[in-house]
Amino acid sequence: MLYSVAYTIKMSKKGEHKILGYFDFVVPPLEDLWWMRDDSKIDYSHKENFSWISMIRLPDFVTPKELDWAVKTASEKKKKDFSKVKFFKYNEGLCVQQMHIGSYDDEPTTIENMHKFVKSENYQIDIKNPRYHHEIYLSDPRRTRVDRVRTVIRLPIK
Repeated sequence: MLYSVAYTIKMSKKGEHKILGYFDFVVPPLEDLWWMRDDSKIDYSHKENFSWISMIRLPDFVTPKELDWAVKTASEKKKKDFSKVKFFKYNEGLCVQQMHIGSYDDEPTTIENMHKFVKSENYQIDIKNPRYHHEIYLSDPRRTRVDRVRTVIRLPIK
């Protein structure tokens, strides 16, 4: 859904619909915000209890109106309902991030190292609504060996 809508915006340059301030751009990678369903401390060994928001960053010229146009256009073209795609602005605030290379199942080791670093710098992890565990998926796991999958992990701190 997200990629279909993002590519509809990107390819608008070839159609009749003109977006004010449009410039060509590379569609960025998929990103997710993660949290536990019951608002408890994050338990990375129980991913089945996670809730998430998936998102793709888009240029500032994409307004709610332009996104609505892209959702409608992509839905008509693909003959699928993309109405779940919503405009979402997110101000992340102060964070720590690290590149994780390897299986998603091995992320807890990277996250533990991040927690140690944050503590050593006299900060605290600050995961609570609306600040969440954030992942940016730089690799396509369908095309990348599991030991080479690259994921940016970003955690809010205070």
